[in-house]
Amino acid sequence: MSFSQSLFFIVLLILAGAFFSVAEIALAASRRLRLRQLADEGDARALQVLRVQEQPGSYFTTVQVSVNVIAILGGIVGEGLFSPYFAAVLRLWLPEGTAAVLAFAGSVALVTSLFVIFSDLMPKRLGLAEPERLAMALVGPMQKVLLLLGPAVWFYNQCANLLMRLLGLPTQRDDRITPDDILALAEAGTQAGVIDRPEQHVIENVFELDTRWVSSAMTPRDRIAWLRHDDSDEVVRTRIAAEPFSTYPVCDGELDQVLGYVDAKDLFQRVLHQQPIRLTDDDLLHRILVVPDSLTLSEVLQEFRQQREDFALIVNEYSTVVGVITLNDVMSTVMGELVRPEDEEPIVQRDDGSWLIDGHTPMQDVQRALGLDELPSADEYDTLAGFLMVMLRRVPRRTDQVVWGEHRFEVMDVDNYRIDQVLVTRADLAPAAGASPDS
Repeated sequence: MSFSQSLFFIVLLILAGAFFSVAEIALAASRRLRLRQLADEGDARALQVLRVQEQPGSYFTTVQVSVNVIAILGGIVGEGLFSPYFAAVLRLWLPEGTAAVLAFAGSVALVTSLFVIFSDLMPKRLGLAEPERLAMALVGPMQKVLLLLGPAVWFYNQCANLLMRLLGLPTQRDDRITPDDILALAEAGTQAGVIDRPEQHVIENVFELDTRWVSSAMTPRDRIAWLRHDDSDEVVRTRIAAEPFSTYPVCDGELDQVLGYVDAKDLFQRVLHQQPIRLTDDDLLHRILVVPDSLTLSEVLQEFRQQREDFALIVNEYSTVVGVITLNDVMSTVMGELVRPEDEEPIVQRDDGSWLIDGHTPMQDVQRALGLDELPSADEYDTLAGFLMVMLRRVPRRTDQVVWGEHRFEVMDVDNYRIDQVLVTRADLAPAAGASPDS
């Protein structure tokens, strides 16, 4: 062949190689969720790509057979394509034998570079940038190539499947989407600016419902507003005016003797109609849902759904009331800072880089804010206060400190054994674990 014919053939081979490179990487990089969405919108090509992804063996075999044939033909045609011209120039300074060797090497290097750049690197980068669009555009032509190379593809597929089975290797990819996959996508979306950070936290919180115990979101025992069943009308009105809540447990003398609960809406109706409030009335008192403190928030949500309730009393193994929880408490845990008023933020970062954290804050939120990976004895506590108690092995006092990793946790305020505020700063010590009470 003449130089122009050889050059034209090389260009054709490069274009063919680029076609197969794009087809291969686009299919592999296409997102099934996006393809499913396009298929649901009526794009038949997306459905065709999804079918190929389910059984990609023949598709990729066609690509590999074609790519190898193109490489062999490119080597044959391009072996001496530029050698005469390079040799003619090099003979001006070098002996003929040396010039011929270097000219041949230069010709091979040039043709190889053309194939690498235009037939491999650029097409694959393009395929990664627009995988779904290109996969749908090329799946039809690739099916025609598959029919053309059918016998060879069948033979190589059978050989590859046989070897895969003998080696115990999987022949199909696992397309199941796990929670970790979704969280990774949310993190990638946040870094790309597509998802706001609070929205990413909402997604994370949804998946954490299975790992967060009910105690991380409940109102603890010492903060429960409750009523005695024999309270007078005046006492009830005074109590609900001082502590306005949507629901009040009604007890027989003490909190652990719960008879039921009353809804604030029913009480307000009586007030509006100037009727006396008697907690002994059966039409006011509702049967209360009682759940153990060993449930997760996900299990509590299931209880709410099954019992058609949005309020529950939480008891421990000794039937002692430890707190109450509402559907709103669970939803607030999921929504986080999207619904929480700024003045109620449990974790506040100060200008100097330190953190002020409420002692009742769940440790998952603390870990996320501080970037902590693992914590000691993590199954023994749910909140920051519990973490400090486990580390100190006693009830913390004001100014007590715990150093874990690169952070120092200092108790700033204690109210009746309840840790209200904890100051977290970067420790000046080398990264080490330990607890250091400061009396």
